[in-house]
Amino acid sequence: EDGFEMQFGTNHLGHFLLTNLLLDKLKQSAPSRVVIVSALAHVRGRINFDDINSEESYSPFGAYCRSKLANVLFMRELARRLEGTGVTANALHPGVIRTELGRHRRNTLGWAALLVAPLASIGLCLFGKSAIQGAQTTIHLAVDKELETTSGRYFSDCVPVNVSPLAEDEATARKLWQLSEEMVGLQE
Repeated sequence: EDGFEMQFGTNHLGHFLLTNLLLDKLKQSAPSRVVIVSALAHVRGRINFDDINSEESYSPFGAYCRSKLANVLFMRELARRLEGTGVTANALHPGVIRTELGRHRRNTLGWAALLVAPLASIGLCLFGKSAIQGAQTTIHLAVDKELETTSGRYFSDCVPVNVSPLAEDEATARKLWQLSEEMVGLQE
């Protein structure tokens, strides 16, 4: 409807816009924190600035990974821009969680879902986190006093972990920020 690829628009652009609209309040309320939920799938993501909406080449999983890489790049650039303001920005991987979030995935995978879905369901039941377990890293980043000044980090299971090399690319983070501003109608 807005002309954005749905996962990129939902997982990245919506959060980008909301955060930017709240920045003045966050700064006035310092110390404050921005916590961005990404996913380990960011390591498989690629940002193609020439086809940001995946009009030339689309795969549901590729779009998801791209949106999660965009989350990490957004966090890193946001943390850089907020240095010295008392506002921190961090991102996290919540883990694989037993929820209904992927209930429509079969519609995007077609016949492959017939093969993958039963195995994925068993794996999710055996190894997936409950919603309460999956929320722990988000809560940790939002309220742990020891993290009050920690910014620009990526966490999994409540500890800092490394991001993919692409997620560390400052030039890509800046370029994505500028493109995101244009796409959502913000001006610096």
